[in-house]
Amino acid sequence: MTILDGKKVSADVKAQVAEETKKLAAEGIVPTLAVILVGDDPASRVYVDNKKKACELVGFRSLEFKLPAETKQEELMALVDELNNRDDVNGILCQLPLPAGLDENAVIEAISPLKDVDAFHKQNVGRIMIGDYDFLPCTPAGIMELLHAYDIEVEGKNCVVIGRSNIVGKPMAMLMLHENATVTICHSRTKNIRDIAAAADILVVAIGRAKHVKSDMVREGAVVIDVGMDRDENGKLCGDVDFEAVKDKCSYITPVPGGVGPMTIAMLMKNTLKAAKLQNNL
Repeated sequence: MTILDGKKVSADVKAQVAEETKKLAAEGIVPTLAVILVGDDPASRVYVDNKKKACELVGFRSLEFKLPAETKQEELMALVDELNNRDDVNGILCQLPLPAGLDENAVIEAISPLKDVDAFHKQNVGRIMIGDYDFLPCTPAGIMELLHAYDIEVEGKNCVVIGRSNIVGKPMAMLMLHENATVTICHSRTKNIRDIAAAADILVVAIGRAKHVKSDMVREGAVVIDVGMDRDENGKLCGDVDFEAVKDKCSYITPVPGGVGPMTIAMLMKNTLKAAKLQNNL
């Protein structure tokens, strides 16, 4: 069993981004990411800080716009509009979830598709569907990067994705399909989910339930990708997969933490770099 080391692979991706950023800097271009944070959600704060650190590491400029939880929808939309129109901002990211009463979809749709480095805008989602895209959602893209880094072949494989969110499950299935995998998406209404999962060559789990996937859902020699970020009964960080129970059956598995998480942020850096190049016609 091999651990898929997201920390190491993400460091390689960021090093590559930093290299390209230096070349842009020589031409007077500094990729800039604007992050909007509404309210005081502690998890969101951690994510935003991690994104800022990554920007610093690769040589980007990061701008943070911190708004109180009681911010009105109009004020938030006005800020997005202002950032869309700023030539010195290449990527815009609004940290989700937003406080109750604010319309997340309206905010996502208001961000210019050219600056949508999360790839959540309908236009970008549609382009991923047909395989003609500039940006990919960071978590699925990070998973593909991790598979490629370990030379794990996707073509012709039986891939099962558990979870159908717009952020992970659906785009994950599309990216695997683009690489000629046969893909099944399972969710809370799927019958025989255990049997379907147990037939997967590559199993991607993104359901947000601590240690939900046990040994009987994993085929001998499967590749297991755990997107979960949960707390177990002792409050310890864990994934959607019961790591101890399945690790001896896998050929490859991602740990939590240190697997998919670092890859997500690395791909955000990659998207922001691409946005800066596209906006400068490079």
